[in-house]
Amino acid sequence: MSEKHDVSGAQTTGHVWDDDLADFTNQPPKWWMLGLTASVLFCVVYFLYYPSIPFAGTGGFSKGIGGWTAIKEMEADKGEVDAVRGKFEAKLKDMTPAAILADKELTEYVTRSGKVLFGDNCAACHGQNGAGTKGKEGLFAPILNDDDWLYGGKIGDIHASIEGGHQSMMLAHKDTLSAAEIDTLANAVAKGQPTSTPLFAAKGCTVCHGEDGKGMQAMGSANLTDKIWRFDGSLEGIKRTITYGVNSGDPQTRVAVMPSFKAAGKLSDAEIKKLAVYVYKFGGGQVDTPAAPAVSDKAAPAAAK
Repeated sequence: MSEKHDVSGAQTTGHVWDDDLADFTNQPPKWWMLGLTASVLFCVVYFLYYPSIPFAGTGGFSKGIGGWTAIKEMEADKGEVDAVRGKFEAKLKDMTPAAILADKELTEYVTRSGKVLFGDNCAACHGQNGAGTKGKEGLFAPILNDDDWLYGGKIGDIHASIEGGHQSMMLAHKDTLSAAEIDTLANAVAKGQPTSTPLFAAKGCTVCHGEDGKGMQAMGSANLTDKIWRFDGSLEGIKRTITYGVNSGDPQTRVAVMPSFKAAGKLSDAEIKKLAVYVYKFGGGQVDTPAAPAVSDKAAPAAAK
């Protein structure tokens, strides 16, 4: 039990509980009052210095005697960031993607800034980290972190793909092949042995896919022997691709279009270089020999995955 004290002479507010608990009228401690006063003064100064006090009925507010705004602070912070980035941006301006890869410090910078560019411009189709996006009919867009490339995986090829884009084409064979022939070809392709049937050469498939069926990077034609599928790799899916083609104009055709980010004006030359290096660093990029010169080569051939 707590020891009771005689407080009969103390001034109270008149509120009493249980006959022995009462509210005194004592003032709060001085430190507490000082803290309260300082808090009030802080709020007054803050509201006067910064834009904060609303004007009733006008939708406006005080601008503050300090002239601070969030936009000014953002621009100041951006200026600091740009100052740090400036030396890197100036350096990569006249360099090829291959030359950027040869510079360890610049590669690290480009890889970091390329991550944001990829997320804003590429991830919607190719997935985060280039893992691809899948639908019921196969890959919506190619995987970028493996070593299978339709148009070449060297750094120059990747750069040209992003810069110029691609729209491959495969003819629809519904009017040139019988159902039995389509079935035979589809079965051979499904097994990864397209050349096992004479139809492969007889019907002109070698023109695009090569005599060995391994595709041609210059044309962006698929390797039919590795069982890596751009679209649905089931037997029925392969039959549909052969029947209706790719970008053939048929209503049921497969659609595969890589836009040109330069022609569309979406990305600057420097940003395209950053993306090329970023994609190459996913791990599936092919070694480029001999190394490209340090100065940008505007005549680089168009290519893509």
